[in-house]
This record gives sequence, structure tokens and C-alpha cells, in this order.
Amino acid sequence: MDTRLNSPEIIKKILADFAETRTRSGGSPLKILFDDERKSYMVLRMGWQGKRYIHSATVHIEIVGDKIWVQNDHTEEGIATDLLEAGIPGENIVLGFRDPKIRQHTEFAQG
Repeated sequence: MDTRLNSPEIIKKILADFAETRTRSGGSPLKILFDDERKSYMVLRMGWQGKRYIHSATVHIEIVGDKIWVQNDHTEEGIATDLLEAGIPGENIVLGFRDPKIRQHTEFAQG
């Protein structure tokens, strides 16, 4: 199976499952935003935590060329792990939030 053709659907499923599981377990509600035209996918944490308003990107993924760029990841296990488990090869995943000098020491693409 050519995972590049299915990458948007794989990403959307992973993010939707993450948001649903996290919300069901009592965490603050998460919003998912999918922009297929620009190939950008996000999970946002929004709402009040006590007297403080929270609005932050928990996960942000973009498809750039033939690579999946994880631009932001504030998950416990790491969304890249979920992508690997879904069949996306490590050489097609870039940890954009990591310094380029560090990327070369990971199992993922450098960019």
C-alpha cells in the first residue's frame, strides 16, 4: 500500500482518535481542524482552566511534498509513533519541531 496516497486519511483518523480519547478521559475538550486544501491538520486545546483561558496547538501536522511534517507535538507518546504504527515509514516523517542538527540522530527523516 502506498501510504502517501492515504496519508491525509491516516493523519485525520489518528488525530480524531486522539482528541476523542483525551476528551472522554476527562481532559479539557479538544478541537480538531483539518484543511485538506493546504494539507494542514491540528488538534487545539481550548477553554478555561480555572481563571486562565487556554488556546494552544496540541498537535500540528502538515504534508509538505512527500513528507509528513510534525510541526508541533504535545502528546505523551508522540504522534510520530502513531504514524509509524499506522504504516507510515520513518523516512517519510519529519519532526519539524526538532532542531535540524538533532533530526539526523532520530529514526525519522531530516527534512
